[in-house]
Amino acid sequence: MSEQTELSERLKSSMKDLSASRKEIEAELRADEVDKELQVIIDQYAGRAKLKGFRQGKAPRDMVKQMFQADIHKSLLDSLVPKVLEEVLNSYNIHPASVPRLSDLSYDEGKPLHFRAVVEVWPDFELPTYKKIQVKKKESIVEDKDIDQALEELRQKSAEYIPVEGRGVVIGDYVVAELQGKDLKTKRLMPAEKVIILAGQEGNEKIINENLIGLKPLEEKVFLYPYPADYKNKKLAGKEIEYRIKVISIKAKQVPSLDDDFAKNLGETDNLADLRDKVKKELQAVREDAARREAAEDILKTLVDKTEIEIPPGIIEEEAQAVLKSLLSSAPQQNITKEVVDKLRPEAAKQAEVNLKRHLILREIAKSEDLKVGEEEVDAEIRVLAKTNNLAPAQAMAAFNQEGRRESLKKSLLLRKAIDFLVGQAIIDN
Repeated sequence: MSEQTELSERLKSSMKDLSASRKEIEAELRADEVDKELQVIIDQYAGRAKLKGFRQGKAPRDMVKQMFQADIHKSLLDSLVPKVLEEVLNSYNIHPASVPRLSDLSYDEGKPLHFRAVVEVWPDFELPTYKKIQVKKKESIVEDKDIDQALEELRQKSAEYIPVEGRGVVIGDYVVAELQGKDLKTKRLMPAEKVIILAGQEGNEKIINENLIGLKPLEEKVFLYPYPADYKNKKLAGKEIEYRIKVISIKAKQVPSLDDDFAKNLGETDNLADLRDKVKKELQAVREDAARREAAEDILKTLVDKTEIEIPPGIIEEEAQAVLKSLLSSAPQQNITKEVVDKLRPEAAKQAEVNLKRHLILREIAKSEDLKVGEEEVDAEIRVLAKTNNLAPAQAMAAFNQEGRRESLKKSLLLRKAIDFLVGQAIIDN
């Protein structure tokens, strides 16, 4: 389909549908209108120009125009094209989803300004039935063993490390030690380092664990470690290093007993029975929230599978870059190679399209159900985020307002409200 209009005698334009999500705009601004802007640009350059033999701003306009012709031409296009494009888009009530792509840009002095632009837009689509979607019930049962595990984790977090004397290092001790290596080939000493080691921890070099166990404070030991040629630290790969390790101090882990005193010391309950009840309720809330999220995922997958939406390619590419960045952030830095990145690109593009479809579906449901987010809800969410990140509420509020993040947060809350609506409307099968 193609539309053509004259916004006025000064500006002609046409619009053609390339697809459901892409439109081509053609615009032509009359020559005398272009010349008006050109004169403004020349005046600006003439006012700033410093030419030999003339005071600033007093050089002849023709001379300024000749000397700065290329810059003036660029400034003219930079000024006019965005304004003309915006005017034309508004006339067709088009709201771009990405930056328009220009082509066939032409202008010679005394002639009209002409260009084409391909514009990507969010497509119209038909929502499938989104109420009463059937999903399987997700288990959120909390068993005694789950409570026991949570209490044990609390005990471990409450552990203290007590200095010990009269015995050597045992597995589980925190050890402050001095470690120094010497390259046997060059006889060069490496800098002595003071290190803190959790004795027996799996992440330690095996030879460190083996030689540390049994050493008492101020005792030291020398041992040899031939590094393999493919060792991850290239500075050490293939070298034979003689290490000297000296224990400075030892602290033993002391875990509190699981009793009423432990519960009281946490400062939230009076006895162990109350603590168990509190832990059970917290676990129950966490699992119910997880079950809700799983149900929401199932519902959204159903809706995405049932909905035909042509997403603009440029928007998919932008979202794919964000997805790819997220995928790479979770990978060890040393493992990120070109091959790894290329392998992840198709996965990122696929996930990007799903993300965008979900976003559009939720946005349309929110519109259809007239869901709103009030300013007080945004304020409440900022306070929650402030507490989570140990920030003063006023500081968090100022950051969201000043950095322009408030509107983005409001949109996120609206999508969350749409998800809550879907879950509330779903039929949960046991």
